[in-house]
Amino acid sequence: MLLYQNMIIRESGKMKDALDHLITHEHQIPDKLAVTELKACINLELDNLKEARKYYWELLDRNPENVGYYQQLEKSIQPKDTQERMKIYRTMAEKFPRAQCPKRLPLNFLTGSEFAEKLDRYMRPAIRKGVPPLFVNLRSLYDNKEKLKSIEDIVLQYEKCLLERSCFDETESMKESPTVLLWTRCYLAQHYDIVGNTKLALEYIDKALEHTPTLIEAYMIKARIYKHGGNIVQAAFWMDEARSLDTADRYVNSKCAKYQMRANEIAKAERTCGLFTREGSLASENLNEMQCMWFQSECGRAYKRLGNYGEALKKCHEMEKHFEEITEDQFDFHSYCLRKMTLCAYVRLLRLEDSLRGHHFYFTVAKLAIECYLDLYDKPLSDGNKDSLASTDNLSEKDLKKKKSKQRRAAKKAEIQEKGKDSKDVNQKNEGSEENKLDADTLAKVEDPLSEAVKFLKPLQTFCSDNIETHLQAFEIYYRKDKLLLMLQSVKRAVKVNPTHAKLHECLVKLNKKVTSSQNLEESVVEVMKTEMKPLFGGLDLLDFNNEFLNKHKFSLPHQLAGAAMMYLLEPSKQSEAISIATSLGEDMNERTIECKRALLLPLLL
Repeated sequence: MLLYQNMIIRESGKMKDALDHLITHEHQIPDKLAVTELKACINLELDNLKEARKYYWELLDRNPENVGYYQQLEKSIQPKDTQERMKIYRTMAEKFPRAQCPKRLPLNFLTGSEFAEKLDRYMRPAIRKGVPPLFVNLRSLYDNKEKLKSIEDIVLQYEKCLLERSCFDETESMKESPTVLLWTRCYLAQHYDIVGNTKLALEYIDKALEHTPTLIEAYMIKARIYKHGGNIVQAAFWMDEARSLDTADRYVNSKCAKYQMRANEIAKAERTCGLFTREGSLASENLNEMQCMWFQSECGRAYKRLGNYGEALKKCHEMEKHFEEITEDQFDFHSYCLRKMTLCAYVRLLRLEDSLRGHHFYFTVAKLAIECYLDLYDKPLSDGNKDSLASTDNLSEKDLKKKKSKQRRAAKKAEIQEKGKDSKDVNQKNEGSEENKLDADTLAKVEDPLSEAVKFLKPLQTFCSDNIETHLQAFEIYYRKDKLLLMLQSVKRAVKVNPTHAKLHECLVKLNKKVTSSQNLEESVVEVMKTEMKPLFGGLDLLDFNNEFLNKHKFSLPHQLAGAAMMYLLEPSKQSEAISIATSLGEDMNERTIECKRALLLPLLL
């Protein structure tokens, strides 16, 4: 209760009163860590730097691995240069020799020879001990080209000396364990993978597996290399190899299932997850009950890639139902929080509920649902391809049996209805309709796909307005609805988020083309569109606008693809030139990713 009272005082802006309140009632609050953190935070905000320093040193003594404490301590000390900044970490490293944060964090701001020296000291023990997340710990340093080069030089030097002398460098006399070379090669494989040299990455990981064929992490690295290289089928194969080496590891099991989903091996992924789900029930049903959203979102994407929009939408609606259940479950928490007086947690819950559909899982499922509905609108299912939704290629034996049983029940109900059974049978049919509301075939045969898409769009516009994908999806919906003002609203919101986004360029060109080709528009609408669109295009016509875009982003693959697609849209006779631009893969191109090529190049070629 006292912490809740203090929270109210702080949020009202009375920080001095909050500090006094905390000091007065400190002896009554059993959560001493929370008290110390609040004292440190409030003193820092009040510019009582000396007091804040004292409390952050105290907090670091309790937990020398908390990154946030170091960041706040630096703010309270306000070091003038790098050397003063280093004193903080040197002090903690001497006090806690086994702590990793004091050794890792300085690598973020050190440069040159000092960086190389500290990096060497940080990497050697990790490689010697065989720490698998070493590469993940250093991944953020790769954004700096100089640091990337230093890392590469150091690790290559390790490999050279380990091969020649079994030591890290020529000055050492102590021989290292053979596993040191193994972990060095594992690191080099990940290093070359992230810099885009897939061939060299595979060579190093193959050497590591030749050295130790039973290393699970090596198989996982090999799977990741294939995934980044675009061969998701091989990636799933090697991740399954990793899983088979330790069938009791839930993490590897989940990773394997995700990779199998990415390879569209849905039935195999369900069997993989079924190793850890409840016996006697289908894995998909059990995972749905447990609200396992990562599995359902990956499954939905796989079904969409296979063209099975009904099953994809079923997964989307199942996830939507999870969020509804989370909203309903909060009511059980009200009485609990009031009974236990966990009022701070109660307020956090209420704030979470206020923005629940801003969660990235909801964004993922809403985007997937919108894409499915847009595809169904663009290419409505005919009677022939509606039947294709019942394809059993990716169904397990249990799922196939269940589907056939469901089809038999549906046929029987239809027969009963035709024969005109009594009202009791009709009532039973109506009761059963609630269970079948998420029937895949029914979802795929929706009469108005765009209206259904808008239902998923509205929460995104409310809670994910800072994500440009929200506004791009909105544009695509309203473009098909011929809602010019809503299309304009969408692109203007997108411009505020990211005016240089490649997909936004496509939306602008489509909007302009739609306006110029529209007839019988109201005069007020025409005036608004002209006034608002003029600054977006800078007075250029569409062809010049697109050419300027291509020239401005010569070295960005997504932008070149977007410009090429619009070139073909505006001038179909220039298809060959557009394809030439889109397929140009010079070494100086940025963002040469598999996702980029799949998303933008294939529609252009088709």
